[in-house]
Amino acid sequence: MSDPQKTLVLIKPDAVRRGLIGEILRRYEAKGLCIEALELRTVEGDFADRHYAEHVGKGWYPELRSFITSGPLVALVLSGERAVEAVRAVNGATDGVAATPGSIRGDLCASKQHNVVHASDSPESATREVALWFPGV
Repeated sequence: MSDPQKTLVLIKPDAVRRGLIGEILRRYEAKGLCIEALELRTVEGDFADRHYAEHVGKGWYPELRSFITSGPLVALVLSGERAVEAVRAVNGATDGVAATPGSIRGDLCASKQHNVVHASDSPESATREVALWFPGV
């Protein structure tokens, strides 16, 4: 078996406000993923801009920026075999209405924008995002 892959997950402010942190973490652990780092934090706009750099100029970005900075979120690094792919499968489709029942978004949200979790979309994004949120992990 190769070294475990790492990926970043954000439990977004809507999920934190709704008290879903434990339920979401339970699902990742049940999948066999390991928590390598975890922190509750509130991010500022400039940090959100670095995280979402590829989206900053898009018309819908200001609303995303406002949402992600609206309150505390939980940032975590998960590791495991094919962690990026595993987390995205557990999360479900971006649009909570279209997400498969049994997935985090399929069970816990009905929105495309307030969709309770963010996850790295590729191994390259995971490397960049983990380094940004958790330098040295």
